Amino acid sequence: MFLRANGIAIHVRQDGPPGAPALLMLHSLGTTAAIWDAPAAALATGFRIIRPDLRGHGLTEATQGPYTIAGLAADAWALLDALGIARAHVAGISIGGMIAQAMAHAAPERVASLALVDTALAILPPQAWRDRAAIVRAHGTEAIEEAVLSRWVTSGFRETPDAAGLRAMLRRTPPEGYAAAAEAIAAADLAAATRRLRLPALVVVGEHDEATPVASAEALRDAIPGARLVVLPGAAHIPTVEQPEAVTEALRRFLAVPAADLYEAGLGVRRAVLGEAHVARAAAAADAFDRDFQAHITRTAWGEVWTRPHLDRRTRSLLTLAILAALGHREEFCLHVRATSNTGASPRDIAEMLLHVSTYAGVPAANSAMRLAKETLQEMHA
Repeated sequence: MFLRANGIAIHVRQDGPPGAPALLMLHSLGTTAAIWDAPAAALATGFRIIRPDLRGHGLTEATQGPYTIAGLAADAWALLDALGIARAHVAGISIGGMIAQAMAHAAPERVASLALVDTALAILPPQAWRDRAAIVRAHGTEAIEEAVLSRWVTSGFRETPDAAGLRAMLRRTPPEGYAAAAEAIAAADLAAATRRLRLPALVVVGEHDEATPVASAEALRDAIPGARLVVLPGAAHIPTVEQPEAVTEALRRFLAVPAADLYEAGLGVRRAVLGEAHVARAAAAADAFDRDFQAHITRTAWGEVWTRPHLDRRTRSLLTLAILAALGHREEFCLHVRATSNTGASPRDIAEMLLHVSTYAGVPAANSAMRLAKETLQEMHA
């Protein structure tokens, strides 16, 4: 889809349930959002994945330079505003990781965490980026593709179809978009501002990355208190393509909800699924008799189970409805039918699910649930 934000038409891909925590993924110089395809597909079960093409890349509008890292961060914030996303986890690779840092500089309260992949506080030397920008403006990206590909992936990966896809992305990048972004890298030194950040951070780097080597990743880790570092053996500068499973696993472990935070995480999911108004009513009605019970189900059912990323919220919603229908829990069944407006489960999904209930739990249970579902969906439509 395309959205107009910060004065340009931005191409953006979205995956995952709309009510899930948002995860913004920013790509590298000379590529597109497609370099995140595999991690995005794996993580979309538990996150709302937002993947834009950067200004001057992919299908996003290319404007005349100069670009700045802060300006590209402003593009990303404008996009999230247009999508109605107030807070997000932000992952970025190479220039995308620099943009992610700049987003956190500008609005730290809106960044849930940073995942910084094969990036740095500054990518040196600046003159090399300016020289590369001049070459691309004069001769196009074809003039640099062999040198760039040799740094993006390891030699053993260079003849694969995925590497050919990277080459195609580079060739299709508008020269001005590439050159202006390269100049933004040349001018950027994020060290002072990034050292002031206080938020969860993961730094990932390929063992054989020459553009942003392990030493740069270590400096970035040390700049953010508490940041973790993961070095990927046998990978170069774009491990999201060369070793997507390893990147996905690192992100999955990093984004998992810590046990100490299960109540707050569960409360967030409960609000997203059942609605702010319902949860507010339940909290207001709680007293000494059931307050501990309300905390228990928030921490366990919503915090320990619904936050798990393996099943998306639509699937969990339908499983919950099937179990409630089979057990004849009428009040909870209707509550979760209403919640489908937030989980992405459609009336057709509910009807199909009740066919399974009729087969495996009996026609009377399914018949009663079908009537309740029809009544509840009609009320919702009205």
